[in-house]
Amino acid sequence: MKANKILLGLLIAFGSGQVLAEGAAHWTYEGKENPAKWGDIDKTFESCKLGKEQSPIDIQSKDAKKAALAPIKPAYKSSAGELVNNGHTIQINLADGGMTTVPSGGYKLLQFHFHTPSEEKIDGKNYPLVAHLVHRNEAGKLAVVGVLFKTGKENAALKTIFANLPAKEGKAPLAANLDTSALLPKSLAYYTYNGSLTTPPCSEGVAWHVLKEPVEISVAQVAAFQKIFQMNARPVQPLNGRVVQASE
Repeated sequence: MKANKILLGLLIAFGSGQVLAEGAAHWTYEGKENPAKWGDIDKTFESCKLGKEQSPIDIQSKDAKKAALAPIKPAYKSSAGELVNNGHTIQINLADGGMTTVPSGGYKLLQFHFHTPSEEKIDGKNYPLVAHLVHRNEAGKLAVVGVLFKTGKENAALKTIFANLPAKEGKAPLAANLDTSALLPKSLAYYTYNGSLTTPPCSEGVAWHVLKEPVEISVAQVAAFQKIFQMNARPVQPLNGRVVQASE
């Protein structure tokens, strides 16, 4: 059952080119179908209110347990893909973007998408933007790598994408192949915890890895995204006794 819920979440939230999964219940970030109401919109969304390992969270660096964790080892490669406005975010689906290895094993990269402000907080503070790199292993389990963005110089890796963000729901091929490794900071030190999808159905069992070092993006690039999605971040969720680990 848990695996089925994760698969449903993958289709709805993370897709493989679909704008929205067929029959998906409607939800929003504001108004009557805001995050506080997600768990009541549809029975398949119950984890949004009943789950005990929900994402995102406020990561308190002083409380994170330092551990000798295996390093993240990305093996991404240049791939064709499509640029999607799915009504909730801008998402880049990749045909064959390579993979990454995290402590729980190897995962294939499916896609990445953005939230503003960052859904996760670090010591109580959001960043202007975050990219969630979504991966799946052969058993169907999900692992997410979060890349935080701070304002600064223009992000070259996102220049073409952010200059052509689709304002309306739909999809189009990427103008050129993309190597996702260009999005990563120099340091891959990270925080990790057990969490969930941050969108309905909020399925749990997702391995989260939030990189400590942010990368730069220009104010103009953030504004281009916020022109389409002014805010698309779920509020932070209770930790409920979970341990957040920090790589050494």
